[in-house]
Amino acid sequence: MANSTPSVESLSDLCTPWCVHVAVTLRIAEHIEQGREAVHDLAAAASCDAHVLRGILTHLVSKGVFEQPEPGRFTLNDTARRLLDPGTRLGLDLDGIGGRMAFAWSTLLQFARTGEPAYHEIFGRPFWEDLDAHPEVAASFDALMGPAGHGVPDPLFPLAEGWERVRRIVDVGGGTGAMLAAVLQAHPHLLGTLVDLPRTVARSAEVFAGAGVSDRAAAVGQSFFEPLPAGADVYLLRKVINDWPDREAVSILRRCAEAARPSGRVVVLKSVSADAARGGLPIEMLLCGGKPRTLEQVNELARKSGLTVVSASGPAVEYRPL
Repeated sequence: MANSTPSVESLSDLCTPWCVHVAVTLRIAEHIEQGREAVHDLAAAASCDAHVLRGILTHLVSKGVFEQPEPGRFTLNDTARRLLDPGTRLGLDLDGIGGRMAFAWSTLLQFARTGEPAYHEIFGRPFWEDLDAHPEVAASFDALMGPAGHGVPDPLFPLAEGWERVRRIVDVGGGTGAMLAAVLQAHPHLLGTLVDLPRTVARSAEVFAGAGVSDRAAAVGQSFFEPLPAGADVYLLRKVINDWPDREAVSILRRCAEAARPSGRVVVLKSVSADAARGGLPIEMLLCGGKPRTLEQVNELARKSGLTVVSASGPAVEYRPL
C-alpha cells in the first residue's frame, strides 16, 4: 500500500501557488484559449519575459496545470480551463483582491504572535481602509464576494414580532445596498437607510433604482464606529460582526444599541457559526482579524455592548437594548 502521508516539501511548496497566481494575473489561460500557444507569443501578449514564463508554465505542467505537447508550446487541460472561471480568476489575480489575500499570508507569524492582524504592515493601512483607498481593489473584492460584496441577498429572515410593526430599517455596513434593496422589495411598507463608507454608498443609487426602491431608500456615508442614525425599528448587521476582532465587534454592536434605544432591535445575520472550533484559518482572520463565533460567543459580545437576546431562531439573532 502506497504511503499517503504528505511530505513536508509538498506541504511547504510556495513555487506552485505563486506560479498559478502569476499565470492567472498574466491571463495565460485566456491567451491560449485565443489561439496563442508558443511561449514567445504568450509572452508578447502578456507583456512579460518569455524565459521566465517558460519556467512558470513548465513547472505548472509538472503539477498537472496546462500541457506541453512539444517544447515551448503550451495548451489547456481541464485544470487550466478552471483558470478561465471569473470567480477563480478574481481570487487569484495579484492585481486585485487576490493579491491582497496572497500577500496577507506573509503576516501569519505576526498574527500568531500577537493575535492582531498585521495586514497594515504590508499595505500601509488596515484592510477596510485599504479597500476604501483603492476603489479598483474594492470592486474586485465586491465581485468576488457576490452582489455588492455581501453575497446573494436573503431578505426573508424572521423577526420575533413579525415585520408588520417595523417602519424603518438601517442596514449597518450594508455595502452598496443590495441586501437593503431586497428587504424593501420584500416589505413594501418599509423605509430603509444604508450605512457604509462614503465611496461604497456612492454606488447605491444605481442599486436602489434597479430594484425600484429609490423613493424608500436613503444612504449615509460614514463609519459604523461613529454614532448611527437613531430611531429606527431594526438595525441589521449582516456578515459584519464576523469580519472584526472582539473589541471592534463590541464597538459596532454598542453603536447599534445606542441608536436602537429605547425600543428598536438589532439583528445579527450570517455571523454565527455552528461550530467555530472547526472554522480553521479563514483568510478573513489575516485580512481584518475576523473570526468565526458560536451563538454563545456572539451573545457575550452583545451583552458587553448593552444588548440582550430576544430571539435566536433560524439564521438571524435578534437583540434589544438593555
